[in-house]
Amino acid sequence: MPKLILASASPRRKDLLKQIGLEFEAYPADIDENSLGYMDAGKYAEEMSRRKALMVAKDFYGATDEEHLILGADTTVEIDGTILGKPEDYDDAVRMLESIQGKWHRVITGITLVNAKNRQVLTDSEITRVKIRSMTPEMIQAYLKTGESLDKAGAYGAQGYGSLIVERVEGCFFNVIGLPIYKLSRLLEQQGFKMLSWFRG
Repeated sequence: MPKLILASASPRRKDLLKQIGLEFEAYPADIDENSLGYMDAGKYAEEMSRRKALMVAKDFYGATDEEHLILGADTTVEIDGTILGKPEDYDDAVRMLESIQGKWHRVITGITLVNAKNRQVLTDSEITRVKIRSMTPEMIQAYLKTGESLDKAGAYGAQGYGSLIVERVEGCFFNVIGLPIYKLSRLLEQQGFKMLSWFRG
């Protein structure tokens, strides 16, 4: 079974992989996440996940000791055709929360697996619809004071204090956190991972 490499420093993605019993090493990909000019959020998320995975995969090309599988992921928020990435500062976070409060929006995560041995690239994405509750300016400011916003697309997280403002989720909940676990598991199975094999009845 290949050795899994996570091309991310996200503590949420690390927790999700640990949650399903996967062993991995993290090698964050240092790329400019605002450099693309994509208007389509799905294509943007998939391309960013590919860039992250391919950047890290280059360090494992030619390795002969064992097979490495690099996982890249990118989560973005889209509302009314506008892509919301991670806020640049406090004011940007306020703007994002004002734009999505009381409305439905889409959370899209692109995932890419790169096999460093044969250089095969698999890319897919997952879409989840999320509704954020209506909030007053005071509520938005109170949520921002929790410190959860600045490192998350759309300026909120579905876990932690963010669970108080997520009114409804349609689709994969884990996708909103940062990794569509079921879809990822199917891609991993194609690469030789035997999901749930560590459990003994």
